[in-house]
Amino acid sequence: MTVSGFTFNAFSENTYLLHDATKQCVVIDPGCYEKAEQQALKAFIEAEGLQIVLLLNTHCHIDHVFGNQFILDTYQVPFLIHEADLSVLRAVPTYAPSYGFPLYNPAEPTGFLTPGKPVTFGETTLEVRFAPGHAPGHVVFYHAPTETVIGGDVLFQGSIGRTDLPGAIMIRSLKAFVPNSLPSPIR
Repeated sequence: MTVSGFTFNAFSENTYLLHDATKQCVVIDPGCYEKAEQQALKAFIEAEGLQIVLLLNTHCHIDHVFGNQFILDTYQVPFLIHEADLSVLRAVPTYAPSYGFPLYNPAEPTGFLTPGKPVTFGETTLEVRFAPGHAPGHVVFYHAPTETVIGGDVLFQGSIGRTDLPGAIMIRSLKAFVPNSLPSPIR
């Protein structure tokens, strides 16, 4: 499996394309808001000869969902989120203009992710792990053969995501996900 990453929008959000030798590809958290960002993503997909087969969100905060409708319009693929994040996704249009994003185009999922039920594409299988805390329906995608985690905003290089959000239980999620990997000060 190959992971190609892009940094998009004013939040510097990470968008990922996961693809394998079959050229089938999954788009995770498309944060492409500006037309130029959308075209850059599309140009990469075309240049690599990738076939987009699925759209996934780790969670549905504004910076991770900007490009959902663009992907759906362009590639007509299934779009999956965790059901607990549906209200988070549906709230984005109510505040996007006040954040300076008046052109946000909302998208509705076509189905829901189930933790423990894998997501497959091409020759690749991703584990879906529930990691609420940063968002109520936050999930991470784990590829066991390469030990790759697409963690949304739960894990960052050398850090963790915010733990002060309403209903935040992220420390508990992190301990369940990587119990022996957390530094001792994290409780």
